Amino acid sequence: MEGSAPVRWGVLSTGAMAAAFTEDLRRLPDAEVVAVASRSPASARRFADRFGIPRAHGSWAEFAADAGVDVVYVATPHSEHRRAAGLCLEAGRAVLCEKPLALSARQAGELVALARQGDVFLMEGMWMWCNPLVRRLAALVADGAVGEVRTVTADFGLPGPFPPGHRLLDPARGGGALLDLGVYPVAFAQLLLGEPERVAARATLSAEGVDTHTSMLLEWGGGAHGLLHCSVTADTPRAASVAGTGGWIEVPGSFFRPDRFVLHRPGREPEVFRSAGGTDDTWAPQAAEVMRCLRAGERESPLVPLEATLGVLRTVDAARAEAGVRYPGE
Repeated sequence: MEGSAPVRWGVLSTGAMAAAFTEDLRRLPDAEVVAVASRSPASARRFADRFGIPRAHGSWAEFAADAGVDVVYVATPHSEHRRAAGLCLEAGRAVLCEKPLALSARQAGELVALARQGDVFLMEGMWMWCNPLVRRLAALVADGAVGEVRTVTADFGLPGPFPPGHRLLDPARGGGALLDLGVYPVAFAQLLLGEPERVAARATLSAEGVDTHTSMLLEWGGGAHGLLHCSVTADTPRAASVAGTGGWIEVPGSFFRPDRFVLHRPGREPEVFRSAGGTDDTWAPQAAEVMRCLRAGERESPLVPLEATLGVLRTVDAARAEAGVRYPGE
């Protein structure tokens, strides 16, 4: 596509995530939201009026066929990602799909295959991997700032309580802590160490059969461990750390969009690295990366590679299997 023309976005869904992402697109001068889709024409129209979007589609198929859209942001519930993203890829639309890319590595692999067969751009919306401060942390670790990594810890919990029927409690919509929150600790650990060789997990299940909280132990061949936790019943610190043979890094809170982290090394004063602010902690860096890829003719992002996305879901699949979490139709 032409480098000077605005990238024309379409938004599939009209929920809270779609609204937040659309707000952040407004921060980017070279982005333009031109279409929105919902199963309900009225819902699509309300969203379009709210954000000044010219076209409102009352069906996903009609939306996917909109040739005036360069790239689609899929913000449906997890359980609909395979169908929604697949429909757009089959129509030749580039896709940024909210995390997790699908309910399982199998489903996600089907989307990757569709994208590659059609020579179409696809990226999972793992915004953490595009966050400038997280990228800085990963670069420090890769450069040996803490020596050889031995332990990665991360947690992400919300206290609830969530009302009956909420999507986080609904197996049919991919509910539970793992897919909604646990993917972040897993993705953080795998950004630094890659896919683990072994996964152990324990979970407490709700009456509906979703995990209300899950603990994971990941092991890598070099001897590193990942100690990860997610919950929809506990308000955790949402912190992370990376400990190695030559020091450790502390991310004191909101590790998936941190405002700072601290590097500790023996015999030195702690070094504090801070976010530059502005759009750094929004979805804007992720959207900017998508648009850079489209202008460069790239079919996947080097910041969020498709194989890395599949690797995270393989780990989550293994954790779910150990914990006894199953979704309808599996």
